[in-house]
Amino acid sequence: MATQYSDGLLTPEHSISLQNSIGSDIIMQLDDVIATTSPDHARIKEAMHRSIRWLDRCISAHQKPASQNLFCIIQGGLDLELRRECCREMVARDTPGVAIGGLSGGEAKAEYCNVVDTCTDLLPEHKPRYVMGVGYPEDIIVSIALGADMFDCVWPTRTARFGNAITNSGTLNLKSAAYAYDFRPVEEDCKCVCCRARSEGGLGITRAYIHHTSAKETVGAHLLSMHNVHYLLDLVRRAREAIVERRYPGFVRAYFARLYGNEKGRYPPWAVDALMGVGVDLLAED
Repeated sequence: MATQYSDGLLTPEHSISLQNSIGSDIIMQLDDVIATTSPDHARIKEAMHRSIRWLDRCISAHQKPASQNLFCIIQGGLDLELRRECCREMVARDTPGVAIGGLSGGEAKAEYCNVVDTCTDLLPEHKPRYVMGVGYPEDIIVSIALGADMFDCVWPTRTARFGNAITNSGTLNLKSAAYAYDFRPVEEDCKCVCCRARSEGGLGITRAYIHHTSAKETVGAHLLSMHNVHYLLDLVRRAREAIVERRYPGFVRAYFARLYGNEKGRYPPWAVDALMGVGVDLLAED
């Protein structure tokens, strides 16, 4: 069986052939993805087993294992037993990295955290763990605490097209009239090429400039895309530093305090509970 796409059928073998041709450092197995909100448990189980079989075919078809790292993809919906079974099977195949797939499909955040926590507990510590489709800053910070290493998402650039800037204080809609005469950088102290002053080699872009261009031109979306991607890259850089320096719990508390203006009553319960489950008390005082 294969996956239908616009030009015909995409088989595991053809998927790997295409990725071998592209030459990317990391390539992904072809998997069978079912929405986490699907009520069809039998179909979710079928997709999980099919993904395991397709991994075997992808491994056999992979022509460049020395230069391209094939990642398996854990499936199983929100059923933790299916996820555990899939983890065991996928880990036994010994791929260079492991992805947790099928999430960010509308499930509750608490359920998302349960799946990530369950899977990371069963994955090798010396291999990268990649949670697919995750891009919100809070989700990334919590997922790192749960044991995840890598993420991807279209959200940072997609939200930029609507005039939204990602900042330490939350997402700002710069299309709002409130920013029409705001001549501050998109994010204070941000070192991206947009926010840096011209004297520092940047473009010196202001919120007002984004406001006036995002409504009529694409340049505003381009600039915000650059800022948003830089923001998330810098966020995980800071997280990595905090882990190396053994101060990640404090880093998480400081991040949430700034994001929610030190109003702990506004912290999302799913984040508080998930972090507490791995020994990070979000409500504690540093």
